[in-house]
Amino acid sequence: MEMSGVSFYDYGGVIDKDTKFVIFGIPWDYLTSIKAPNSAIAPQKIREVTNNLALSTEMGTEIPKLKVIDIGDIPIENENVEKNLKEIKDFVKEIYHQKEDIIPIMIGGDHFCSYPVIKAVGDNFQKREEFGVLIFDAHLDFYEEWDKGVYSHATISHRVFDINYIKNTNLLIVGTRDIDIPELKLSEKEKIHYFDAYLISEHGLSNLIDNIVDFFQKSKIKYLYVSIDIDVFDPSAAPATGYAIPGGLTYREMWQILKVIAKKFKIIGFDLVELAPNLDLPSNITANLAAKLISEFISFISLNLSENNHETKKV
Repeated sequence: MEMSGVSFYDYGGVIDKDTKFVIFGIPWDYLTSIKAPNSAIAPQKIREVTNNLALSTEMGTEIPKLKVIDIGDIPIENENVEKNLKEIKDFVKEIYHQKEDIIPIMIGGDHFCSYPVIKAVGDNFQKREEFGVLIFDAHLDFYEEWDKGVYSHATISHRVFDINYIKNTNLLIVGTRDIDIPELKLSEKEKIHYFDAYLISEHGLSNLIDNIVDFFQKSKIKYLYVSIDIDVFDPSAAPATGYAIPGGLTYREMWQILKVIAKKFKIIGFDLVELAPNLDLPSNITANLAAKLISEFISFISLNLSENNHETKKV
């Protein structure tokens, strides 16, 4: 573990019997396809900005009371891809070894960081026929190969799809609006489901939310891993991305989606990736958005965890 002093909202770093969420960083962006963004520094930056944010969520949950710990960053050797993949897998395994029902939250790094985490979470999960992956992204990232090979942030969705318990019925990508022709053809061939960002302005947000929920419910999915690429947001809300694609989601739209998703499904892990602090404004607008979104999503999940416990006790 590598911790450099600042933790997310000053949370402690030891898993105990009450811990429900564990935050960790993967400061790795070697598999990014352009030079401009530096997402390796994002985990630390997102932690830092929480020092200047208020300590309650929008709906009044006290952030210090959430059962969260931050165990720092996974040590990364930038160009040693295989070693890093093993390191990440072992790290997540060890988290589960300490507490079986813990919810991992990863801060990246580029989007490829999500692949080994999703695989480790899925491999550890018993009810795989009820497990789904929801990816928020401006891109499909469904190339077979890109730049350095099969491992790239442009192939992440394809690598997830290659996992033997992931199919086109339990993988969904939302917010797309910058899809290349080879990906388009590949996704048509594999019947990959995705909802473009324009659907919000065409049919409204609640319609999109219903469609997301219906997609997973039709496949009898009850447990979700959620991966959020910062470029799913409109760059006016989150400019600190290497891929500033117009027409993305607002913070409020994403907030609303996550609120419903946390109610309808059990979230067993999530991540936020691709934030490039070196491209942010001096006001840290994007890092603030990321930190707020993570704490809001944790509070939505917590609320539903405690409601479920309450119902169980009543029975």
